[in-house]
Amino acid sequence: MPPAGVPSAEAGPAVAAGRWAVAAGVVSVAVGLVAGELAAALVSPALSPMTGVGSAVIDAVPPAVKDWAVAVFGTADKLALLLGMGLAIAALAALAGRLEWRRRFAGFAVIAIFGVAGMVAVAGRAQSTGNAIVLPLLSAGTGVLVLRWLIARLRDGGPAYVSPAPGPSGDPAPAPAPLAGAGRRRFLQALGGSAVVATLGGALAVALRGAAAGVSEFRSKLALPSPASPVPPVPAGAELRLDGISPLVTPNRNFYRIDTALTVPAVDPDSWVLKVTGMVERDIELDFATLLSKPMTERHITIACVSNEVGGDLIGNALWLGWPVRELLAMAGPQGGADMVLSRSSDGWTAGTPLEALTDTRDALLAVGMNGEPLPLEHGFPVRLIVPGLYGYVSATKWLTELKVTRFAEDSGYWTPRGWSERGPIKTSSRIDVPRSGRPVRAGSVAFGGVAWAQHTGIGTVELRVNRGAWQPAELAPGISRDTWYQWQLSLSLTPGQYEIQVRATDLNGVPQIEEPSRVAPDGATGFHTIRVDVTP
Repeated sequence: MPPAGVPSAEAGPAVAAGRWAVAAGVVSVAVGLVAGELAAALVSPALSPMTGVGSAVIDAVPPAVKDWAVAVFGTADKLALLLGMGLAIAALAALAGRLEWRRRFAGFAVIAIFGVAGMVAVAGRAQSTGNAIVLPLLSAGTGVLVLRWLIARLRDGGPAYVSPAPGPSGDPAPAPAPLAGAGRRRFLQALGGSAVVATLGGALAVALRGAAAGVSEFRSKLALPSPASPVPPVPAGAELRLDGISPLVTPNRNFYRIDTALTVPAVDPDSWVLKVTGMVERDIELDFATLLSKPMTERHITIACVSNEVGGDLIGNALWLGWPVRELLAMAGPQGGADMVLSRSSDGWTAGTPLEALTDTRDALLAVGMNGEPLPLEHGFPVRLIVPGLYGYVSATKWLTELKVTRFAEDSGYWTPRGWSERGPIKTSSRIDVPRSGRPVRAGSVAFGGVAWAQHTGIGTVELRVNRGAWQPAELAPGISRDTWYQWQLSLSLTPGQYEIQVRATDLNGVPQIEEPSRVAPDGATGFHTIRVDVTP
């Protein structure tokens, strides 16, 4: 018996031909896509047909669907999107091959629609250029030519297209089966050769578009400057010795990543320039070498995503190295009436940050380092914004290229028109890390522990309650600063049974976190993190 999916001698000629037409459609579209990506590597490194369409999909998806994707896939949401796009493209390509086999130009029309949709998507991206816009049409045109060639081979073993004669009703008669023998071999050779071209071309496109490799090499050799304002010492006892609790400083490899970039931008530090524009006394341009020569500040700062659910892990604490943003803005001289800075990423994403948060005494940074090393590519290399006290969607711009001083009344960041609040202050919250909800524990003294945060305010107390009883104060470790999270722990004596455990934090101003549950949209989730604990004898 032949392998599954391979036409057999017993299959009817029309069925076998239809299956090969499906394969021809998939291979043709693959060749077209590879052609577009290869061309993009040469003439449009910042934007290719695939990344343009993928980014347009991300923009078009309703916020509720984005929240669902983050909840289900976490930081693998981009990979899930790429896999989903691949499956959808393969299905449409298969349809194009089948239709073209049955009726001339039907499959071509499907691929043409691919090209036009891609052109519209690419044209709508902030980094779009004339070269980038024509690339989807190049992909579609290449796919059409390859499909026409393969279908012609499939019909008669030769390069010419032979239209089936109409039947008695006027409809096209069933297409002839591919010839056996030499004709069949010629078709299979053409199909296999095209598949090899797509595979090798794809590998070459990855290599050519792998500017990230060169940027990674630059990063690996980069020596960060010593800070003029070193990080204050971590207080004794700030990190508790409790298995399972979140580390006081989140390792780079474990730090959450949430952004709209389908692929990680590879920004060449040698050509990177940060522009300060808008309502300023003077425009400023800052290159990477000049930035590194500035007096650097090193600070521990906790940042969080507004999509972080109560008890979620889209939050992390790191040691950041950078130049205070207020120093750069002072050089530009913001004009009266300005109240917002619109920061822009190399991929076109924007965030609207209150001007006050970038010019007051908090340590808002043009960050170049993370936990003692240059920023990882996926976390914004060469430069990103870090702003204490604000959710990332209004502050934490990666791959930073522009700061436009403006007004909230005149400009808005990426997420504000999509239903999120304008200013995004981080809400006081707390989390139970150990024990994990639903996991059984032994009766007796049960250790609970976790983290709490009130960035730019600081944590005053953390409390736990059992089965909605009285609140019991936990041991709160000293915080590194008011801009970081704090660890806490508390041991409770529990007998066998099932328990509901809740945690709440109160900030240094005496304001407790909000008890009423709310969703992440439009300005961050609220409620007490609640776990269920099964205590066994």
